[in-house]
Amino acid sequence: MNKLANSTSPYLLQHANNPVNWHPWGPEALQKAKDENKLILVSIGYSACHWCHVMEHESFEDEAVAGVMNEYFVCIKVDREERPDVDQIYMSAIQLMSGRGGWPLNCICLPDQRPIYGGTYFRKNDWASLLLNLADFYKTKPEEAEDYAVRLTEGIKQYESVALVKEQPAYTKADMQTILTTWRKYIDPVEGGFGGAPKFPMPNNSLFLMRYAHLMQDDEVANNVKLTLQKMAFGGIYDHIGGGFARYAVDGVWHVPHFEKMLYDNGQLISLYAEAYTWNPDPLYKTIVDEIITFVASELTSPEHGFYSALDADSEGKEGKFYIFTKAEIEEILGDDADVFNIYYHVTEDGNWEEEHSNVFYRREEDAELAKLLGLTVDELLNSVNASRQKVLDVRSKRVRPGLDNKILASWNGLMLKGLCEAYRTFNDPQYLELSLKNAEFILENLISGAKVRRVYKTALSLGEGWGEASFLDDYANVIDAFIALYEVTFNEDWLIQAQKLADYTLAHYYNEEGGIFFYTADNDEMLIARKSEIMDGVIPSSNSVMARNLKKLGLFFDNEGYLEVSAQLLRNIVPHLVKYGTAYSNWCILLLDEVFGTYEVAITGNDAETMRIEMEQNYIPNKIMLGGKDGSLPLLAERFNNQTRIFVCKDKTCGLPAYNIADALKQINN
Repeated sequence: MNKLANSTSPYLLQHANNPVNWHPWGPEALQKAKDENKLILVSIGYSACHWCHVMEHESFEDEAVAGVMNEYFVCIKVDREERPDVDQIYMSAIQLMSGRGGWPLNCICLPDQRPIYGGTYFRKNDWASLLLNLADFYKTKPEEAEDYAVRLTEGIKQYESVALVKEQPAYTKADMQTILTTWRKYIDPVEGGFGGAPKFPMPNNSLFLMRYAHLMQDDEVANNVKLTLQKMAFGGIYDHIGGGFARYAVDGVWHVPHFEKMLYDNGQLISLYAEAYTWNPDPLYKTIVDEIITFVASELTSPEHGFYSALDADSEGKEGKFYIFTKAEIEEILGDDADVFNIYYHVTEDGNWEEEHSNVFYRREEDAELAKLLGLTVDELLNSVNASRQKVLDVRSKRVRPGLDNKILASWNGLMLKGLCEAYRTFNDPQYLELSLKNAEFILENLISGAKVRRVYKTALSLGEGWGEASFLDDYANVIDAFIALYEVTFNEDWLIQAQKLADYTLAHYYNEEGGIFFYTADNDEMLIARKSEIMDGVIPSSNSVMARNLKKLGLFFDNEGYLEVSAQLLRNIVPHLVKYGTAYSNWCILLLDEVFGTYEVAITGNDAETMRIEMEQNYIPNKIMLGGKDGSLPLLAERFNNQTRIFVCKDKTCGLPAYNIADALKQINN
């Protein structure tokens, strides 16, 4: 076994038996490269990555290829989910070199970590040839290698950076309309979502468009959001048997998934579908939320109530094998009930997937439409389908399961906790709150020490490394966001105080006042070849945009002008980029919406505050914060407690007269 044998990362452990002399990222490997004047080969991936597995099998398990790697390179294997700071730097390098990125990510660096070449997946022969050429290049032309490294490292430092904007502009509805002009070019009017194949769920993009449609009263955008939510829920990207969404669809119609299931996708999709239900109460959205939570609770939850990171795409060495069925298999399981099930989920003899006769389940027809065609009532159709689903699930559960990435990450647990809070906010299901509170307590007890967050949860068996590991801005940002959401559905100020404590730590150790932006790494963590900022929103919103929205909310909750000014500064820096590249800044666009329309501070005080809170949440007001309870110490709650339950609606430092029922409070908001 190589140096990965003692790792706790499931991804690194997958490579522990490779003939490659892999090292984990750390001082030992980095010093070895300098001492031996060898190029560093940094190979980055994650445990649920299908093409990472393919390259491992083709190249890293091959003795001859491993021989080349071991002779000429110090080989370092990195789990991108544990060390996103390392991944961020070398992903920037790859994108600068090739204009595209992805995983596996393979980067060749000088002994001092500066990159000179890289790419993603390489075929075995191409890989071996490339490595020999690079080793020869470094030996015979070291000056050229140095020149490459200088230019590329400078590019990395500049990549995804923004200028400081000092003057505060006025934000208007016209700005939002201009930004949407670019967005509309990417919206798919037929299948929903954005662009063609492959098709990624982009939860935050849909969330922004939903809020934009509501606040700007744009029916065209609203209809597209509804289309996207339905198409994703009907598509094969959704696991109709066990719940939960796969990472993406390889086609443009949401049909064939790349089967890995990630915690961060599903946490955000809970938030999206839950909020969508308040906006447009489609029963489909409620079903999806409940099924995702059931999936996460049963398959991605540790005994301590932390959430695991992912399920692999592969089982028994084949992508998707756990999830696909032939028509003959369905007929054997369901007997006479197979016909209805097969029509409902488009199961055919020939199959609808690349493997012969195999089927990925998906929907196309509405229940009422299909029931009419089959001569059934909707209830008869659904009773048949749901009974059949359970039988298929029972059979599927006996198959060899996909690999589980049992890493527990602070950042992704924050996303899932936020999703659970949003589900409870919308549906008032006590089970959702119970799971939320158990996970929040887990985070407090195992991932936070004082005001410092620990990115990766280690079991008692692996605590020898202690608290020395790096944590990153997204860990703080997403946990703060979740704790704020938990306060808003419980009115327990302890969660808000904890969020404030973490926010203060980020301002002390991550915020760059000169640039008006947060660094991704802390000033007291390991220094890499560049200290970068995460600004653009992808499938997961950027840590800077989440912090900007967090500080806006905390500034209102605590009446803290300092928080509000940092939030405003962050947004000022980004706004110039929104017109041209709005689709890469969706979370920033949500913050801009809040600036244009203002944020309502809805305080509910008194003995029946919880009942009133539940009733208020049935109304879609995306640009609001909620606070209150039977008592509280927040500035906005001062002197507002008595025997009567009252609602105070405030905005722009002005509060209306107290309302004694939801209808009167809504009049203050809707006027």
